[in-house]
Amino acid sequence: MTAATPDGTPLAPSAPETTISAVTGDDERAVVALWEAAGLTRPWNDPSADLRAALSTPTSTVLGARTPEGGLVGTVMVGYDGHRGWVYYLAVDESSRGAGLGRALMVAAEAWLVAEGAPKVQLMVRETNTAVLGFYAALGYSDQACVVLGRRTD
Repeated sequence: MTAATPDGTPLAPSAPETTISAVTGDDERAVVALWEAAGLTRPWNDPSADLRAALSTPTSTVLGARTPEGGLVGTVMVGYDGHRGWVYYLAVDESSRGAGLGRALMVAAEAWLVAEGAPKVQLMVRETNTAVLGFYAALGYSDQACVVLGRRTD
């Protein structure tokens, strides 16, 4: 896998055998297990429903990083709402962290969103997840000085 940051800077090919492509419904158990192991799920969200919803519309997908043996070691959910691209569920298996796979998944997510026509990419990080904030800052993401408001509809 050869990957680059959005400005074209090559990423270290520390996991050249890993490939990134869209997951399918057949991957549901592995995807959800990875999200749970990475601490991305919450009791009020059904991760299986989130995955199925992302795979059921042409404006979103979930990309997965796989080993040559087919093992799923990373994911990222992307969607384009017609105004902005959004990134969710970026997860890398603990045994594969630190090898550049998170960066490669973000490069793939950004490429997918650009191909969809998204002029801007956004994501949300919980305030308490300070380690991840540093990861995204290193990729060029910054606080957009806005407040995200929400309300459950179910």
